[in-house]
Amino acid sequence: MDVLGNIRSFKVSLFFFILVTYFIYNPTDSGAVQLNQGNLDTILATNELVFINFYADWCRFSNMLAPIFDDAADKVAAEFPEPGQVVMGKVDCDREGSVATRFHITKYPTLKVIRNGQPTKREYRGQRSSEAFISFIRKQLADPIKEFTSLKELESIDDKKRTVIGYFHRKDVPEYNNFRRVATNLKEDCQFFVGFGAPVEQMHPPGQPIVVFRPDKARSNDQDETFMGNLNVYDEVNVWVAEKCVPLVREITFENAEELTEEGLPFLILFHRPEDNESVKKFNDIVHKELITEKQNVNFLTADGVKFAHPLHHLGKSQSDLPLIAIDSFRHMYLFPDIKDMEIPGKLKSFLNDLHTGKLHREFHYGPDPVTHEIQVTAKKPTSPPESTFKKLAPSKNRYTLLRDEL
Repeated sequence: MDVLGNIRSFKVSLFFFILVTYFIYNPTDSGAVQLNQGNLDTILATNELVFINFYADWCRFSNMLAPIFDDAADKVAAEFPEPGQVVMGKVDCDREGSVATRFHITKYPTLKVIRNGQPTKREYRGQRSSEAFISFIRKQLADPIKEFTSLKELESIDDKKRTVIGYFHRKDVPEYNNFRRVATNLKEDCQFFVGFGAPVEQMHPPGQPIVVFRPDKARSNDQDETFMGNLNVYDEVNVWVAEKCVPLVREITFENAEELTEEGLPFLILFHRPEDNESVKKFNDIVHKELITEKQNVNFLTADGVKFAHPLHHLGKSQSDLPLIAIDSFRHMYLFPDIKDMEIPGKLKSFLNDLHTGKLHREFHYGPDPVTHEIQVTAKKPTSPPESTFKKLAPSKNRYTLLRDEL
């Protein structure tokens, strides 16, 4: 009996040894998918949505997030089992340095959303909980296109938003699949509508769908513009719609301020009253006509001067002074002398050039630059321009902590 007991004990020990060894060297498919240089591109190319946790093993907050993210990944996989829909993945940034560099990862953990192979502008900054992750995925996979059944319905859509409208003979065509993919990419920048069959047959040639962009009336008097390219080519459609939906002049809000500051470009901002659409249109027109070459160097923004009263206070202004224009360089704020002068050709461009050359900073500290080298100007007592206020809306150094909720 002792011999048999020893044999049974040995078998049990052997079983547990094999079991532990299996899980160490043959991990299950549970949790987020481990991404690396070898499998990343394939996963990005074959899935509509990839939600990635970039982490480092030595980071305490990464270790706290890991089981939460893995739990959410299991639940998402169960809720959305269809291949090609969504993958929650993770990247060990120490082992996969080239992947981390490719996605400009500098903080851990960083959560990024890749849609149809392209990183979205906005990182995930919501709550770090399994429930929050699942809710986020559901919203991301929700159909971004609203279907209408009569042209009359288009008269009641919100004309203060940029709109893309598709007119199709039926849904099961490649052109509509491309339209849907583009809509998922840009649903936060435009509203999308679509009509099928008889209700819209008068809006397009037989068997030939069309896509139309309608600008928001608060910022433009332009008419609807029809896409003239090939709807069968996804990249072509995506580029055109992106150019229309992501405007040269954007509105800054408390919701997108962090994202805009992360771009690292100075702000040229029109502060206006909420009802002052005329100043917004003039500012848009001038930026498009005179400053479009500066779009890689400056963010052109409009701001509700009532909501953003704090920056006005730093400039020594109040709501009674609206509208006004200022530059926020993330070091200091500089006021455009007279809003009326923005309509004088070259004035706003000269204002921006003075920022780039450092003239604005010099003159705030030491008074006007000398007109010529021969004229001696008595140095004035250094002054201090108002400090930047929008830099305070940049990401907090503690934004990745799991000790608090992030909204």
